[in-house]
Amino acid sequence: MTTDTSEIVWRPTPDIVERARITRLMRANGLRSLGELQKRSIDDTEWYWNAVVHDLGIRWTRPYTRVLDDSRGPAWPAWFPGGLLNLADNCLDRHLDAGRADRPALVWEADDGQTRTLTYRELAREVNRLGNALKRLGIAEGDRVGVFLPMAPEAAIATLAIARIGAVYTPCFSGFGAQAVASRLQDCEAKLLITADGFHRRGQVVRMKETADEAVAACPSIRRVLVYRRLGRDIPWTAGRDRWWHESVASASDDCSAVPVDADRPCLIIYTSGTTGRPKGAVLTHAGFLLKTANDFAYCHDVGEGDRLFWLTDLGWLMGPMLITAALALGATGVLFEGVPDYPKPDRLWALVERHRITVMGLSPTAVRALMPHGPEHPRVHDLSSLRILGSTGEPWNPEPYRWLFEHVGRGRVPIINYTGGTEISGGILGCFPITPLKPCSFAGPIPGMAADVFGENGRPVRGQVGELVVTKTWPGMTQGFWRDPKRYEETYWSRWPGVWVHGDWALIDADGFWFLQGRSDDTLKIAGKRLGPAEVESILVGHPAVAEAGVIGVPHEVKGEAVVCFVVLKPATSPSEALRAELTERVARQMGKALRPERVLFARDLPKTRSAKIMRRVIRATYLGRDPGDLSSLENPDAVKAVAEAT
Repeated sequence: MTTDTSEIVWRPTPDIVERARITRLMRANGLRSLGELQKRSIDDTEWYWNAVVHDLGIRWTRPYTRVLDDSRGPAWPAWFPGGLLNLADNCLDRHLDAGRADRPALVWEADDGQTRTLTYRELAREVNRLGNALKRLGIAEGDRVGVFLPMAPEAAIATLAIARIGAVYTPCFSGFGAQAVASRLQDCEAKLLITADGFHRRGQVVRMKETADEAVAACPSIRRVLVYRRLGRDIPWTAGRDRWWHESVASASDDCSAVPVDADRPCLIIYTSGTTGRPKGAVLTHAGFLLKTANDFAYCHDVGEGDRLFWLTDLGWLMGPMLITAALALGATGVLFEGVPDYPKPDRLWALVERHRITVMGLSPTAVRALMPHGPEHPRVHDLSSLRILGSTGEPWNPEPYRWLFEHVGRGRVPIINYTGGTEISGGILGCFPITPLKPCSFAGPIPGMAADVFGENGRPVRGQVGELVVTKTWPGMTQGFWRDPKRYEETYWSRWPGVWVHGDWALIDADGFWFLQGRSDDTLKIAGKRLGPAEVESILVGHPAVAEAGVIGVPHEVKGEAVVCFVVLKPATSPSEALRAELTERVARQMGKALRPERVLFARDLPKTRSAKIMRRVIRATYLGRDPGDLSSLENPDAVKAVAEAT
């Protein structure tokens, strides 16, 4: 990895530094640089998070007696003991009391272009009515409620209403099949499911109610199904169990006080895909999820009042709840999009930005790679001048799509705030900041409050070489284990080195202090004694003008231990050929060295990806080797497994 500072593609102007929220935080606490803030936030963790609570105006019904009690060890901290608050109170009531009632809280656009706006006052009224309706349906504090909805305002209303009455929500990806929904409802023993009659995707009807019915049939804990009439279509109905949303709230009062709960009370249980077996239910709390999300979006993405925050996401991926919570906690406007970025035309995403004057937009490298073949003319014909921050998460970047987004969407003036963490983090470990320079594909470093490092095999920090991304101190928002499976949680994150969270990503810190992700550490390639992340090889392949996407795996080899096998998705109008296969093979060998020459390069129609746009290399590897690929419930495109099997 070169350390030539000429690689820096963006530097903040003085006015950007001056307006940044992180600048104001530093000045308020007498700190002169980001480095000072990062260091003090780790040396004195309690000072930092207390300062953030005050800077962001987090409201408590009863103040906490201390910031952190870690007497049970780093895996089981108690944050803000003695404190009472409610996430929904901080997202709604606090702003009503501050005179923001008539500002837009949510803007929504559907697949067919329909739009709707809710002010903070209107949103609070809808949340209160649903909260009262849920209580009438028998939902009490601590009960779990499944939320299987499209990315409509009702998704935000449902999650906030559940949190408001002290219950716990479990979001499910709107594109899930019945088994994936059922496994989540079964594990958390949900009492009620909120779903819709359906929604449109690419102009086609997604029949959510039928999927929900099939899932509920396998979940004896579900007593009621609440149905949002999104399309008005005829749907199957189970008398006595099913209730219409609009009928349930029609007579409900719009006065529903937020229940004060302990800071570490669970707010949501969100499931991540396991390598094998059932998914893992990360338990996120009222104070932890609220504070960590607000921290990251305030200081990395610079979101505040007056901003319009949009992320290309679904409620079933943590970025969905984060989008809603961050926008509302920070007094901004959340933009929810029910459609897809290239329907009905390839300019849909850029038209969305122009139409709604979005200021902060997040998307994944995969989404950018999918839009690139349509050409740069689509973003260029739209007025994107409202954008001041581009956000990115989901997977490591390749240089070509990074530069495409930077040059054609950001026009070279907007920073790409790269951001990585996970569901179990309640947000990010590493990020970029509007006050620091950027190298392509890089992170500026750890987000304040996150004691991140890169460890070698001996459990000691390494620089200039790939190692394990770790966190060496606890933070608010860290999952309170996996739902009813503490042993699995401890084994997953805390078992390798004492007191160290091992995240499962390969990372590298270069000589200039920039951080780079190299893919999942369980995807590591070990070729002829050399260890490398697959992302490095994938970037070389994607750098070829014919290649849209690449997934690289290691497979057993008698001599080398492992050999490299590359799966390549070609750009439209490009055909596979033996000449192209040879060219790609030589390209990798030339840039990585002959020892890392691919054993095979295979052409595939598609690659399996999660709903958060991560390429599932373990699924590719298992499919290639004829093994059981394990849990596939988080796949966005399950047909891609067949595409891998048929790759030639």
